Amino acid sequence: MATVTVAFEEVKILIQKKLIKAGLREDHARKVADVLIHADLRGVSSHGALRTEHYISRIQAGGINTDPEISFHATGPVTGTVDGDDGFGHVVAGIAVAHAIDMAKANGVGMVTAMNSSHCGALSYFVEEATKHGLIGVAMTHTDKIVVPFGGKEAFLGTNPIAYGVPAKSEKPFILDMATSNVALGKILQQKEEGNAIPEGWGVDEAGVPTTDPGKVSALVPFGGPKGYGLSMVVDIFSGLLAGMAFGPHINKMYGDLDKNRKLGHYICVINPSYFTDSEMFLAQMDRMIREVREVPAAEGFEKVMVPGEIEQANEEHNRQQGITIAETTYEFLKA
Repeated sequence: MATVTVAFEEVKILIQKKLIKAGLREDHARKVADVLIHADLRGVSSHGALRTEHYISRIQAGGINTDPEISFHATGPVTGTVDGDDGFGHVVAGIAVAHAIDMAKANGVGMVTAMNSSHCGALSYFVEEATKHGLIGVAMTHTDKIVVPFGGKEAFLGTNPIAYGVPAKSEKPFILDMATSNVALGKILQQKEEGNAIPEGWGVDEAGVPTTDPGKVSALVPFGGPKGYGLSMVVDIFSGLLAGMAFGPHINKMYGDLDKNRKLGHYICVINPSYFTDSEMFLAQMDRMIREVREVPAAEGFEKVMVPGEIEQANEEHNRQQGITIAETTYEFLKA
């Protein structure tokens, strides 16, 4: 597949214009573009600009409210809910994080569930927002069924990602953002578009047999067998059931039923370290932990030990200067 490398600012503007032309209000288009470019800068192109075409298809089919009345309801000093009114998840999750940050600053912890939302993009964006305030961020969201439960051959759960962001003093924040499947569905779709085979262990065909052909993938598998499977259920409970939304096979499909609202839920938790320990000591200890784990001798086949999120942070530093690499078809779509 042909690719092009373009300044991220240009792609961001193109995404905004494309979404606005499709009917999305301007401030929401900016937020969606922010989250997509965040993913491309980090080298996670499966959650980047290439998603724009799908979002526009859903807008055109009526599956996303382009001018939602998003509301926040405080249910206690450290808890609240956001009703997304079927708008873009990037905006809904952003509002949930903002309220959770305010509560964590005031009362030590902020926990917010979001309902009536849609796909919100890379969760790393939202937990990183918390770290900018010296706070710890946790985010979860569920998706429609595409992952087989451990021991099963039919999909029941979504890729159900979970993310953590922890600030440090002088080091970059610790960012862990992962699907509870072996890989995110976007990575398989990307390999399919590029005409590449996938590693065994990423997905299974309709008979539940492992396949390396991305075009034959009927379902994904959880990472770590029963461990990833268990975590996937936890994510569905926290972001689905706790938010009053559906779970697993009852969630409207992302790549189907474009005219239906997704009705997704998100779970956001923000923690203020100063309510539990000395915040300066905590940040300094995070620096020390990050430095010392890097000093662990590398095993054979590895150049060095890296901290979760470090590769993506290096990608972002490079791509801000050199530009982001996206599919040529995506770039032409954005310019059209």
